[in-house]
Amino acid sequence: MIRINCFFKAKEGEYGRALEAAIALVAKSQTHKGCIAYDVFESATRADIFTIIETWEDQASLDAHSATPEFAEYVGIMQECGELKVESMER
Repeated sequence: MIRINCFFKAKEGEYGRALEAAIALVAKSQTHKGCIAYDVFESATRADIFTIIETWEDQASLDAHSATPEFAEYVGIMQECGELKVESMER
């Protein structure tokens, strides 16, 4: 099992656009083979921060997900809108 924590910090005025992309990515990703969990969480204390937490059965499932067109599209939008920091843990 692989857990990914993706921390996002928006540029000024870009939070809404980035969050829309994150929500769309979550909706698509939840249907991908090997996805155990995938969700986005907004910060309760910072208006420019959200986190995407995802869990995958194995590396092959994560690799297939990362190669999808929607992943490239929505992650690209988030990268335009702010800064992403990704942490990965394997169990």
